[in-house]
Amino acid sequence: MIKWLNAHGVVDWLDTHGIRILVITIIAVALYLLLRRFVSPLVKRTITQRMKRYPEEEIKKRVDTLSSAIVNTGTVVIAIFAIITILPEFGVNIAALLAALGIVGIAVGFGAQSLIRDLLAGIFILLEDQYRVGDVVKIAGIAGLVEQIGLRRTILRDLDGIVHSIPNGEIRVASNFTKLYSRVNLNISVAYGEDLDRVIKVINRVCKEMAEEPKWSAEFVSTPKVLRVDKLGDSGIDIKILGDTKPMRQWDIMGELRLRIKRTFDKEGIEIPWPHTKVYFGNTPPIIGEAQPMPEEPTNTKAEPS
Repeated sequence: MIKWLNAHGVVDWLDTHGIRILVITIIAVALYLLLRRFVSPLVKRTITQRMKRYPEEEIKKRVDTLSSAIVNTGTVVIAIFAIITILPEFGVNIAALLAALGIVGIAVGFGAQSLIRDLLAGIFILLEDQYRVGDVVKIAGIAGLVEQIGLRRTILRDLDGIVHSIPNGEIRVASNFTKLYSRVNLNISVAYGEDLDRVIKVINRVCKEMAEEPKWSAEFVSTPKVLRVDKLGDSGIDIKILGDTKPMRQWDIMGELRLRIKRTFDKEGIEIPWPHTKVYFGNTPPIIGEAQPMPEEPTNTKAEPS
């Protein structure tokens, strides 16, 4: 029987190894608590100094993203060092264990290239500030709200509430819809018979009235207005509206603008077109404006008496 399993041995073991294990555990927990307590304020102070011209919302997103990544990574590091320090107290030969782990690590490394790629990609995502927690992005063909960014993966939640876990190494292009500001990009179609100058004035008036309302004014960075006649379509003329908004507010604003423009068009008698199709049966119809041949007059023939 091992010595420390008897009563006297247990007391001796606790007097030496047990106290060391307790001290190591206390230090590890203290480091973890300090990490949770001080990382966020330190990151906030540093980021605020570097991003003085950025809105507070953008600074908060950056701080939350970096703080979460640092705390999670630091927790793993603290746990690994605590375990490595505690194992010798149980008689485990750490040198031999590390050597064995090194050999295994080399073997596993050849098969874990994708994991290394994910970790490196995650580091660059954080350093380059490609997107943050709380942004709406499209990565790896999936669009959604960023809920978590780690060194290995990014977690998105789409509009249906589905959570997607995307390895960072799979991200080739990251499209951020809400960084610094968002944009209203809206096409409104009107019938070909409408006076475009009048239509443009009506649309600009609706946009200006909405941007000046107390309920909506804080959501705009610039007042939306007509940019150009964007397309001569099959059924109508498309007019493009552009304007900048606070991050993530463009969808609500575009929905409200569509509602107001539709109501105003109804009052002003401006037609919003729908697809038209003309179907002809039989002969091809005559071309409008083209002179039509006059029908021939019937000729009367009279038979001569023989």
